[in-house]
Amino acid sequence: MTASLVDEWDRASLAQHGMWVTERAGAGGRVYAMPLAVRLDGPLDVDAMLAACAAVAARHPVLAAAMTEREGLLRLLPGRTPPPARFTDLTGGAGTAETTGTIRTIRTTETADAAEVVDAAAAELVEAEIARPFDLEAGPPARFTLARLAPERHLLLLVAHHAVFDGMSKDVVLADLAAAYGGRALAPLAVPYGEAARAEQDRVDAGLAAAAEFWRERWHDDREVLLPGLVAPSLRAAPGETASLDAAALGSGLAAVAEGLGVTRFEALMTALHVLLHAYGNERVAVAADLSTRTEGTRDHVGPFVNELPVVSAPHGTFASFARETREELRAVYLHREVPLARALGGISPRSALTPVSVSYRRRTGPAPAFDGLDASVDWAMFNGAVRNTLHLQVVDAPEGLSARLLFNPRAIGRAGCESVAADLVALLRGAAARPDAPLGELPLPPRVQGPAVAAPAVPDPAGKAADGETAAGAAGTDSTAGSDDTAGSDATGSGAGPDATGSGGGPDSTAEITAEVTAIWRELLGVDEIEPDDDLFDLGGHSLTITQIISRVRDRYGVELSFELFIDTPTVAGVTGDGGC
Repeated sequence: MTASLVDEWDRASLAQHGMWVTERAGAGGRVYAMPLAVRLDGPLDVDAMLAACAAVAARHPVLAAAMTEREGLLRLLPGRTPPPARFTDLTGGAGTAETTGTIRTIRTTETADAAEVVDAAAAELVEAEIARPFDLEAGPPARFTLARLAPERHLLLLVAHHAVFDGMSKDVVLADLAAAYGGRALAPLAVPYGEAARAEQDRVDAGLAAAAEFWRERWHDDREVLLPGLVAPSLRAAPGETASLDAAALGSGLAAVAEGLGVTRFEALMTALHVLLHAYGNERVAVAADLSTRTEGTRDHVGPFVNELPVVSAPHGTFASFARETREELRAVYLHREVPLARALGGISPRSALTPVSVSYRRRTGPAPAFDGLDASVDWAMFNGAVRNTLHLQVVDAPEGLSARLLFNPRAIGRAGCESVAADLVALLRGAAARPDAPLGELPLPPRVQGPAVAAPAVPDPAGKAADGETAAGAAGTDSTAGSDDTAGSDATGSGAGPDATGSGGGPDSTAEITAEVTAIWRELLGVDEIEPDDDLFDLGGHSLTITQIISRVRDRYGVELSFELFIDTPTVAGVTGDGGC
């Protein structure tokens, strides 16, 4: 039986709203595609695996949800169709026409053996599934593909939109898939997704004032950074590349520092990253971290229980003393982890990430999924080909070992510079593990980067496009301890340019009347008595939800559909009511 999506509550979460606005603005794309791949070796029952995919979708109806705006709020609706689960045979059997045709084309080269041909076809399949866009308003925001690579070798691929998925969702889905494949019934979730979203919204509302007070002195909207090989910092999503780190050395360094200083490995990682950025010449360091908003009640849910928040410091003293300061600062941030920064403070313009450098760390403590009769190998941090800022450090710490890599925008920082960051971080951790009480200046630190930092662009370009045609967007993801191996939407990131559809309803006749009416709507929604035509929406405390509500009010009153693009290009009353507006 299919579970209920909502229970007297159909409002989307804050993270979902931010991502929906970004997609409506035409600035989403593959940065929100979250792929999860499992290699399965052994005598797999195809029908049983496809049935298991259907069972998982039934237990987590958010995977089939559609999203629509009503009265200025984003609503979750049961999807018209479940997530598709298709099977394709890449060995040349009963596969899809396009897949089989691809294999025949590759074989004509006569330069590759059968295994290489199938691997190439599998890579093409994965790339095509990641690149294929989702329609959030129609749904479903997830799809399964099972591909046969050899008689007893298969690839199971799930691609989900980040609006319904995060790092910990991977563990949830795979555990459920393994259980269902083994013939075990999946119990309904104790709390419907909509009820969980309502409880989260209630907690955000209750914590908003305290979060605003906490961030008021800490946040300074840092858009500059010094890094080796930097061209110009970026706060927008773009096609990305990856650079590997020495995962074994990084893992042993984190373990030694954490054990020696009594901090967690994530706290050790954040300490080292802040010290390294300070060594490059950044006097005040700000690194955005992907934090989980999960509770005990949402432990078994699939969904975007995530928020991106900055961690700010000015490193000093010894590594040990600064590590303890970092631990205390992180724990102070955790108290406000559910409140999006843009909701707590005004003046934060929409962008793909809060800071040019970010980090996600996901600690996997549970066992790897066990599929009956099969050997499973999971790619827990599969790259989707996009990056949301200049440099993102991604770490997955699991019982079977640590994996880590740097995601970077090649138009913002060169590969050599990125690889220098990777090597410098490992060297610093080794030095800190050997001499944790040494002053920072005595640790193995790189030289300062010469030259001034370059200001990062505050928002995506008006078309919402990355340099090579990929769409721009992004945000933050999380896991149960500190951060996740994935990205997720938050209110600080959702926005962009959207369709410029205008209605023909009977609105005011003159520009002055239009300006007066729209100003009144802004005052009403923002709670501000005086608003000048050139006052910035975000400086007044607006955010992505405010944009949606303004558009809804104007539509209801005047039959005119404002575009999201207006609020990004010119977020003022004058800009919205000028050319291309009402």
